[in-house]
Amino acid sequence: MVVSQRLPLAAAVIAVALLAGCGAGQPPQPPASTQVSGTGTGPQRTPSAKPTASASSAPAPRPTGPPTALPVAPGAGGLPQTRIFPSTDSAAFRNAMADLWLAVTTGNPGLGLPAFFPLAAYQQVKAIPDPAADWRSRLWYDFTLDVGAAHGLVASGARLVRVIVPVSDAAWVYPGACYNSIGYWHVPGARVIYLQRGQERSFGIASLISWRGVWYVVHFGAVLRGAVTGIVDQPALGPGVPGPAGGC
Repeated sequence: MVVSQRLPLAAAVIAVALLAGCGAGQPPQPPASTQVSGTGTGPQRTPSAKPTASASSAPAPRPTGPPTALPVAPGAGGLPQTRIFPSTDSAAFRNAMADLWLAVTTGNPGLGLPAFFPLAAYQQVKAIPDPAADWRSRLWYDFTLDVGAAHGLVASGARLVRVIVPVSDAAWVYPGACYNSIGYWHVPGARVIYLQRGQERSFGIASLISWRGVWYVVHFGAVLRGAVTGIVDQPALGPGVPGPAGGC
């Protein structure tokens, strides 16, 4: 298992470093970071405004019986993109984070599939020869490795407390950047906070991107990796530090 590290948040605020080609245009001023509690077709150049606040709320109760993923936005990946800024105060987001947590605690990445960026949406986004193959062999495969690494970190009985999303670091990635034909919102460095044996701990989500106003995991442990191995993004005692800004 590999642990990734980031620059301090203060440095990221002073100098936001976007990946090459991903900084075109000026995004609107974002709101403050938000958190959610967890118990239990042509390009347009002006992105929609972000909301000023987002409330915390608990995810829907999970059915009894064998572990089952909750629905996030069924079928949305096949529909056209929108410029709606994703809410962290929605059933879709709460269910996505509950599914991600379920995948980690069971070690079964398939249970996190509703929380992962949809294949049908990725085929619309990427201006590359075979986006479906890239999704399967790189994005999804890396996710399965990272779920396994996080599963090895989190002890049995650990409980999801909340997820912190640094929406002030979110930026609209315009078409033409990062081999994209369609734009989307992107935010790095969300923090998954959980309680384990009476102690608050956390790890990061390397990259969330939007589709039709919903945040999805696209890179879990790391955006880039030097070896074919699972990575846990900045595990920490306490809530850790969200961010830094940048990326696509």
